Amino acid sequence: MSGGIPDDPRLGLIAESYCRLLGRPLVDSGRDIASALWEAPRVIVAHGTQDDPVFFYGNRLALQVFEMDSAAFTQLPSRYSAEPLAREERARLLERVARDGFIDDYAGVRISAQGKRFRIAQAEVWNLVDAAGACHGQAASFARWQPLP
Repeated sequence: MSGGIPDDPRLGLIAESYCRLLGRPLVDSGRDIASALWEAPRVIVAHGTQDDPVFFYGNRLALQVFEMDSAAFTQLPSRYSAEPLAREERARLLERVARDGFIDDYAGVRISAQGKRFRIAQAEVWNLVDAAGACHGQAASFARWQPLP
């Protein structure tokens, strides 16, 4: 499902913003950041700042869980990762992240490209903010999910 490890200058920002906002590393800092994010034992995704934000990154596990390849995932508006009924809830969540910088207690239902529903728990969502304070989007990570009927 993967097209290999993506090479994107924003990958460093995913890990740096997480560490700055949550006070702990997202992945092993002793490794190449692109490889560490790609191979992490947790889903890691990120979207940009467009009016309808589009994912620019999904790691290996995210592509498996969402049942997409990297080319398709990075064209997906992030709102489509949630079912239509959950999109209002997701919008409230993103407003809270924009206001507070991060949350570490999100739970909700997501849907794969094949229509499989799954519940995520203890998801962390954070702003991608560079050293100058400019926001480049938001990222999320979770290690707990379970399929739903």
